[in-house]
Amino acid sequence: MNQMKRNIAIVCGGNSSEHDVSLLSAQGLYSFFDKERYNIYIVDVKGQDWHVELEDGTTARIDRNDFSFVKPDKTVVAFDYAYITIHGDPGENGILQGYFDLIDLPYSTSGVLVEALTFNKFVLNQYLRSYGVSVAESLLIRKGYEEIVSDDEVEARIGMPCFVKPAADGSSFGVSKVKCKDQLAPAIRKAMLESPEVMVESYLEGTEISIGCYKTKDKAVVFPATEVVTSNEFFDYNAKYNGQVKEITPARLSPETTERVRQITSHIYDILHCNGIIRIDYIISKGQGSNGETVDKVNMLEINTTPGMTPTSFIPQQVKAAGLNITDVLTEIVENQFK
Repeated sequence: MNQMKRNIAIVCGGNSSEHDVSLLSAQGLYSFFDKERYNIYIVDVKGQDWHVELEDGTTARIDRNDFSFVKPDKTVVAFDYAYITIHGDPGENGILQGYFDLIDLPYSTSGVLVEALTFNKFVLNQYLRSYGVSVAESLLIRKGYEEIVSDDEVEARIGMPCFVKPAADGSSFGVSKVKCKDQLAPAIRKAMLESPEVMVESYLEGTEISIGCYKTKDKAVVFPATEVVTSNEFFDYNAKYNGQVKEITPARLSPETTERVRQITSHIYDILHCNGIIRIDYIISKGQGSNGETVDKVNMLEINTTPGMTPTSFIPQQVKAAGLNITDVLTEIVENQFK
């Protein structure tokens, strides 16, 4: 029976500031996966150090020629599937996906182009805007070319307050809420510690929500949204990981807005031709309808293609709220690659 099991690598770690957060997601996934059906291994990838964690507490080096490893008893283990839970480089920007494509190993995320596109928040926003998706106004500042856009121009085009964030990295580090133009330069320097490209984005006032979605050849599932309530300036690292937030699932939205969010999320998934579980963050702001009435406006903030998977992360919460079993969901996602 054991010979019939697929070998699954939960690939975690990465090279960004969110390395340790990724390890927590790996532990969450390990607890969720069906051990009767799969042989599960955690693989930590950081720089040139790729290793698998063994049950006895030791590690074994990953052979990057074919992503295999050798057990202490000299048994060679070849993986059938990689579940990527790296937050940032190289698992969320297409690099690792390109490697897995080269060695023909199925994986849990979208492909190289989609990962590269969703990883760069500025490029993603411009792309989805062309499909009618509502996004905040933004501009891009590259390292070494900071003087091209003046502080006065930022204030005129984007307005104050605004957000300064790494354009191509996770969303937990290097983010600042800027309230006046004198704060722009230090905020840009802070963001550039995480990414050589920085996005300055207009502030949208409203309700922040996050919603997960996955599709297989047999079904499309959009989870109930989670409303994010924090007394912090914004949903920063402390709000995300140190409990300085209140998370309400399902979000307190009207039935009409709830359905619109679901439809937009499903539409974006199809536009990008995503794979596996994604999570999209939105701000629900107040806008004006065609007849002058006040309506909810659904503004996309960003897309997470390797969302957090600890027991308290959004996705497990939403799976539970949907009346689903996270173990079954993961099995569906893996087996969808082999149909």
